[in-house]
This record gives sequence, C-alpha cells and structure tokens, in this order.
Amino acid sequence: MSAASASASTAARTSFAAPAGALVINAFVWGTSWWPFRQLEARGLHPLWATVMIYAAAALFILALRPRALGQLLRAPVLWVLVIASGTTNAAFNWAVTIGDVLRVVLLFYLMPLWAVLLARVLLREPLTRSAAARVALALAGAAVVLWPAGRSGWEALPLPLPRTLPDWLGVLGGFTFALNNVMLRREAGRPEEARALAMFVGGMLVAGTLALALRSGGWVPALPAPGAVWMAGVAALALLFLGGNLALQYGAARLPANVTSVVMLTEILFASVSALALGGGRLDAQLVAGGVLILAAALLSTFSGADAH
Repeated sequence: MSAASASASTAARTSFAAPAGALVINAFVWGTSWWPFRQLEARGLHPLWATVMIYAAAALFILALRPRALGQLLRAPVLWVLVIASGTTNAAFNWAVTIGDVLRVVLLFYLMPLWAVLLARVLLREPLTRSAAARVALALAGAAVVLWPAGRSGWEALPLPLPRTLPDWLGVLGGFTFALNNVMLRREAGRPEEARALAMFVGGMLVAGTLALALRSGGWVPALPAPGAVWMAGVAALALLFLGGNLALQYGAARLPANVTSVVMLTEILFASVSALALGGGRLDAQLVAGGVLILAAALLSTFSGADAH
C-alpha cells in the first residue's frame, strides 16, 4: 500500500469514527436515562414535565451561545418537521421507559431501521433494494414476536401482534419519529448546526409541554410538584446530559447515512439492557429474546447495506 493510500485509509476511518463515537455517546445517555426519570417520578415529577424542563434549559443554553439560531430556525420552515419529530421522540421515549418494561420499550423503539428504510426512500430518494425489503421483513417479524399476546383474555386474546399498552404504543411511535428525526438531520445537513440543535430542543419542550397541559386538564398527568432541591438538581443534571447527547446525535447523524446511523445507535439496546437488568427496570424472557434477535438482524443488514453503498 502506498503512503497516499494509507493516508486516505486512515482519514476515512477517522471520518467514520468521530461521528460514530458521537452517536454511541448519545445512545449511552438515552439507554440509561430511564433510571433518573424514574427517580424524578418517585419525587412527584411526571416524565413529560421533566422533559419540558430539560429541553427548555437546553434551548436557553443554545440561544445564549448562538442567539442567531432562533432567526435561522424561524426562517427555515422545513426545520419545524425536525421540531415535531424530535419533540415526539423525546416525549414518547421518556414517558415509555419511565412507566414500562425498559427492555421491551427499547426493542420496539428500535424498529427504527424499518422506518428508516421507508422514510429514506420518501425523503432522501434512497433506492428500495432487496436488502432493504429483507430488513423490513425481519423487523416486522421481530415486532410480531415481541408483541404476540400471551396469557391474555377477552379482546386481548386475539392473535394480533399489536401494541396493547401505553408503553408499547409510545415505544413504536418514538421509534418512528426518531427515524424521521435522523433522516431529516441527514437531509438538512447543510443547515447551521445551531439551528438544527435548537429545533430539536425546542421540539422536546413544545411537544412534551403541549401534551402535558392537555393531559393535565383531563387528570391524566399530575401537576408540577412543589419546588425541591433534589428533583430540581436532578433536572439540571439531566439537562446537561441531554444537551451533550443531542448535540452528539445531530453531529453524528448529519455525517453518516441514515441507515448507518440507525445501526450505530443500536448500542443503546446494550446500555439499556445491562442497566435495566442490573437495576430492576425490565425482565428478559424467551419471547423477548427471539423478537430482539430478529430486530437486531434487521439492523445488522443495514450495516452491510451501508458498507456496500460506500
């Protein structure tokens, strides 16, 4: 190998390692965030209110450092798709892992490669290949296994592999909007980074806030608790973690193909699984393992697809 070829190879590895490493950081933050959210809920702070505060603090931080980001966001209507996608992702995921089985929620959330194939076709004009069709089939089969009803009665006994609980629905919805989030980051990679980051943080604040207010009026979400040093410090710490994690996400997702981003982010399943099993946030059974294997297989096919594309 010539010196020029070796230098090019090293540069290529470096250009992949930096964004991939950033995505792993974000996956760690998301994969372990269920535990602090549950601690906050135990102190009376619903995850939707916590999400509002966390992302409001992050948005203010971005505006303090880059005040022009607000004008950039307002002048780019397309970024409001990112606002809605990111906001729905955070509201759905944070709520789901707080009230549901962490392992199950995360697996349903990571049907993301299925959604990424379809969204990349529509928004990025990426071809729908045989490999993509195989990934879709594997992901759907995995979802069917995870969602297949067991030991149910009445309507729930119908053999339909559909979400049947609020955490299940939130997990599926969050995965779809997260795939949309990543595809939009890729599509709008030419936009200023501070505008894209602000769109994501504003989305977390607006969507979670709107949902919390609507559900509060119906008695589904409790009011904010009285100010307390412990939960307020917890919110501040989570705001810093999510700020760093989401900046890492938008850095990495803007520099890698949408399907590769989806695969690298699968490290969240590892972080979530280890932490949930160690801290009592979920349980593992044969049905969940079988469905998880199929979902992970779909994601691994995305890896090979991404390699072939380069």
